[in-house]
Amino acid sequence: MSLNDRLRGVFVDALQLDDSVDVENLKYRDIDEWDSVGHMALVAAIEDEFDVQFETEQVIDMSSFKVAVDMLKGLGAGE
Repeated sequence: MSLNDRLRGVFVDALQLDDSVDVENLKYRDIDEWDSVGHMALVAAIEDEFDVQFETEQVIDMSSFKVAVDMLKGLGAGE
């Protein structure tokens, strides 16, 4: 399973999204589910799924699905 597929699944589960949401183009606060509380749940779920630990600045900067992909690749999670 690709990094994008795995991450898409984490977003869907952590934010409790349905099929109508275009996850790959999702940005922070685009939907009610991705508020500050949802953001922390999402970060924790991503860290668990990919066995990574984000720095505080990365948590703050994670503003979209695409940014999350880039961060994970930077941490070597996409290899």
